[in-house]
Amino acid sequence: MRNSFVVSERDHDASPRRIVHVFPGQGDFSVSPLVRAIRRHAAVRKSVAEVFRETEDVGRQFGIAPLGGALLGDSPPSGRDLAAARVGTPQLALFCSSVAVHRALCAIGLVPDAVLGVSFGEIAALTAAGVFEVAEGARIACLLARQLVGCAGGMTLVGAAEWRTRALLREANAPDLAAACINDPGETLVSGPRGALGAMEELARRQGIAVCRLRLPFSSHHPSLTGPADAFEAAIRPLTARPARVPVFSAVHKGRYRPGDDVHRGLANCLVRPVRLPEVLHQVACGGDVLLLEAGTGCALTRNVRHTLPPAAARAHAPLADPRFPWPDAHPPTSRPTDGPLSALWSRRDDHAPATPR
Repeated sequence: MRNSFVVSERDHDASPRRIVHVFPGQGDFSVSPLVRAIRRHAAVRKSVAEVFRETEDVGRQFGIAPLGGALLGDSPPSGRDLAAARVGTPQLALFCSSVAVHRALCAIGLVPDAVLGVSFGEIAALTAAGVFEVAEGARIACLLARQLVGCAGGMTLVGAAEWRTRALLREANAPDLAAACINDPGETLVSGPRGALGAMEELARRQGIAVCRLRLPFSSHHPSLTGPADAFEAAIRPLTARPARVPVFSAVHKGRYRPGDDVHRGLANCLVRPVRLPEVLHQVACGGDVLLLEAGTGCALTRNVRHTLPPAAARAHAPLADPRFPWPDAHPPTSRPTDGPLSALWSRRDDHAPATPR
């Protein structure tokens, strides 16, 4: 019998203010913000040590050397070092980093009422919600990495709306390319063969459309990847999905997982179905007064939120990428902050985070 995803219902109407942790995909993972936060903030340092320690045995099973000690040490690895290491190393590092940021935010009182996973970030989102244990989430990340090796191609960020990007693909006569991720009203990610991407990029530049090839050695969110998606689903099927402690939203599932939804297939669908972030963000922000915190090392998702939702509906912050984020130095609160530096997050909308492509 297939394991079905079951989410426990929870009443969130007691407080008009809601917190959502948003977990990013692989295109905006940088090690330096994580290392900087480890050195400056006790909550981050503690959570990184814990999460990476909990996944060491899983990493060894996939031939990946322990990463926590290196990140906490004097000579931490760079993103290039991780990319050059054993297959699965960058994915394991990103997964652990995202879960660690989530834990650190919880430790300072910013506990989520819901979580949102975007592409690869869905693994960490489900783990944060208690659907999978941390070690199980790490195993899922490593198993996905094995499948990505066979997903030839690349991904290009296009600074244009979905309709304009699809028109660009038609003009480029590129049927092998797919609109992989609709990130916000003016940003779309295209996936497919590298040669076709190059031709599309050249046409876009001639038309004055900004393009940026992501430094990812694979394609994803492409309908041709049914084989890797099915193999990935079969590999993770033995892992039991538990009831979630908070609602889990998915930008690929196009909304919230409901009782009976198959989370294993949902994760596999991230290889073949597109991300549609704006419509899910509108669902998450329904009712307004929402604080979205990016549980990763970058700020691309925060930028997408700000380009999609009005400030009256939601505020978004990237705790690791923004050096002004008010991490408490000591004595973290045990409940949601209502005064002091953290309370300013509810009213402060910082539009000056660097616009790093996802």
